[in-house]
Amino acid sequence: MIIMAHDLSHIRYTDGKTHRDDVVAIVVSKWNPDVTEALFTGAVDVLLAAGVSFDNILRYNVPGSYELPTGAMFAIEKNMEDDPVDGVICLGCVIQGETRHFDFICQAVADGVMRVGLDYNIPAIFGVLTTNTNEQALERAGGKLGNKGCEAAVALLEMIDLQRL
Repeated sequence: MIIMAHDLSHIRYTDGKTHRDDVVAIVVSKWNPDVTEALFTGAVDVLLAAGVSFDNILRYNVPGSYELPTGAMFAIEKNMEDDPVDGVICLGCVIQGETRHFDFICQAVADGVMRVGLDYNIPAIFGVLTTNTNEQALERAGGKLGNKGCEAAVALLEMIDLQRL
């Protein structure tokens, strides 16, 4: 079976709605920093291009991908009173190893990010690469398969727009 990889980074935010006053939290895993920093840069570039103020992009670092949902919850709760977060992007990278640890971590993070969005009624975007190798991760963090951080930011903007309908 041949599995084709897709670069969806050509997809741009084109709805033209204003996001100037939006507050966006980006929670970034410190594990695999060569990958997660590239994802973060891609996400920020898209948000800035859509008009989000640099000062309204709040970065929170967590040790690894497993901590992303809790970090997202902390970011939302920390900003509830003054400047509520309009959405959160969780960026991480989990690379397959020799044990089933990969499966447990990936499922827990995916479920956790979804739960944050449902519990807080705001868009929570799963921007976590789950690859077999570091090379595959780099291909998806600004390499030949685009930047999934960009794609996560586009998804966030579109979900914010959908929530405001």
